[in-house]
Amino acid sequence: MINGKRVSVVLPAYNAAKTLEQTYQEIDRGIVDEILLVDDKSHDETVAVARRLGIPTVAHEQNKGYGGNQKTCYTEMLKRGADIIVMLHPDYQYSPKMVPAAAWMVASGEYDLILGSRILVGGAQEAGMPLYKYVSNRFLTLAENIFLGQKLSEYHTGFRAFSRKVLETLPLGENSDDFVFDNQILAQAVYFGFRIGELSCPARYFAEASSINFFRSSIYGLGVLKTALLYWGQKRNLWKSRLFDRNGKRLID
Repeated sequence: MINGKRVSVVLPAYNAAKTLEQTYQEIDRGIVDEILLVDDKSHDETVAVARRLGIPTVAHEQNKGYGGNQKTCYTEMLKRGADIIVMLHPDYQYSPKMVPAAAWMVASGEYDLILGSRILVGGAQEAGMPLYKYVSNRFLTLAENIFLGQKLSEYHTGFRAFSRKVLETLPLGENSDDFVFDNQILAQAVYFGFRIGELSCPARYFAEASSINFFRSSIYGLGVLKTALLYWGQKRNLWKSRLFDRNGKRLID
């Protein structure tokens, strides 16, 4: 708990059996009140490992996709009374040691949403980020900053912290169940006027770290550009998108 605010960590998991324990052990339970793992129909022993470690677990009966997994994560934590929700991949790509810093930045009241950036101080390529991912990251981030009128260092990180108000307000039920969910939620946060901060966060790239292939990355990139264009047109009253509908479907009504 920080400043009287209940801090929770959600772990959206898919085939994370080999890295889950290390990720879990490095989460600071001194400030984290609750940890929840949502397994998206893994083919390995992720659920068994989670239960052995005593991590409360929700197991999807069928694969719902990365975005669908996050929807379950946030819905469950909102129901459990979380004030600050940190999303951390259990594949150990992002450092669990940064959870307290991200949570504190939200608890300060200065920010509503924190992104753990791999780009702020450089080193992403040295840490093993594939060249094509780095180049596409920089191109898409530039395009999004132009369309959304922002100056973020990156939009594609999987380490994030949210205030309860953000997750209650945004029409997240309108978002994709695929990877582009990550991008849609940021465009929505900008549109709804929430304050976004960034935190430098080291990332690792290794065999067990989750990653999408070139084809899926291409689909994601097109979805990112579409989201940015929808935002741009909505702000100029050229068209309407359900993504930015203040009466759109929320996770908890």
